[in-house]
Amino acid sequence: MCSHQPSCPSLVSQAAAHVVAAHPEQGWSLLCDGAIVFDDSGELLPDGRVVAPHRVPAGRLAMAA
Repeated sequence: MCSHQPSCPSLVSQAAAHVVAAHPEQGWSLLCDGAIVFDDSGELLPDGRVVAPHRVPAGRLAMAA
Protein backbone atom coordinates (compact mmCIF):
# COMPACT_ATOMS: atom_id res chain seq x y z
CA MET A 1 0.00 0.00 0.00
CA CYS A 2 2.80 2.39 0.82
CA SER A 3 5.38 3.58 -1.68
CA HIS A 4 7.76 5.54 0.55
CA GLN A 5 11.31 4.43 1.32
CA PRO A 6 12.28 2.84 3.61
CA SER A 7 9.21 0.66 3.44
CA CYS A 8 6.37 0.91 5.93
CA PRO A 9 6.91 -0.33 9.45
CA SER A 10 5.25 -3.55 10.50
CA LEU A 11 2.19 -3.53 12.74
CA VAL A 12 4.57 -4.14 15.64
CA SER A 13 5.97 -0.63 15.31
CA GLN A 14 2.79 1.10 14.17
CA ALA A 15 3.74 4.31 15.97
CA ALA A 16 6.20 4.97 13.10
CA ALA A 17 3.56 4.68 10.35
CA HIS A 18 2.69 7.80 8.36
CA VAL A 19 -0.77 9.25 7.73
CA VAL A 20 -1.63 8.90 4.05
CA ALA A 21 -5.25 10.13 4.23
CA ALA A 22 -6.65 12.29 7.02
CA HIS A 23 -10.37 12.88 7.52
CA PRO A 24 -10.60 14.95 10.72
CA GLU A 25 -14.17 15.97 9.89
CA GLN A 26 -15.11 12.29 10.11
CA GLY A 27 -12.73 11.45 12.97
CA TRP A 28 -10.34 9.00 11.31
CA SER A 29 -7.04 8.70 9.43
CA LEU A 30 -5.56 6.00 7.18
CA LEU A 31 -1.95 5.01 7.91
CA CYS A 32 0.56 3.81 5.33
CA ASP A 33 0.51 0.30 6.82
CA GLY A 34 -3.22 0.01 6.11
CA ALA A 35 -4.47 0.64 9.66
CA ILE A 36 -7.27 3.11 10.35
CA VAL A 37 -6.96 5.17 13.53
CA PHE A 38 -9.87 7.04 15.07
CA ASP A 39 -9.88 10.28 17.06
CA ASP A 40 -11.09 8.41 20.16
CA SER A 41 -7.82 6.35 20.01
CA GLY A 42 -9.50 3.22 18.64
CA GLU A 43 -7.94 1.41 15.69
CA LEU A 44 -8.95 -0.97 12.91
CA LEU A 45 -5.98 -3.04 11.78
CA PRO A 46 -5.52 -4.29 8.20
CA ASP A 47 -6.11 -7.90 9.26
CA GLY A 48 -9.54 -6.97 10.66
CA ARG A 49 -8.60 -6.86 14.34
CA VAL A 50 -10.05 -4.05 16.42
CA VAL A 51 -8.13 -2.11 19.08
CA ALA A 52 -10.54 -0.60 21.58
CA PRO A 53 -10.21 3.10 22.49
CA HIS A 54 -7.86 3.85 25.37
CA ARG A 55 -10.19 5.77 27.63
CA VAL A 56 -9.17 7.56 30.82
CA PRO A 57 -11.28 6.57 33.85
CA ALA A 58 -13.74 9.36 34.76
CA GLY A 59 -12.16 9.70 38.22
CA ARG A 60 -8.90 10.92 36.64
CA LEU A 61 -10.48 13.69 34.60
CA ALA A 62 -9.99 17.22 35.88
CA MET A 63 -13.14 19.07 36.76
CA ALA A 64 -13.67 22.82 36.39
CA ALA A 65 -14.57 24.64 39.59
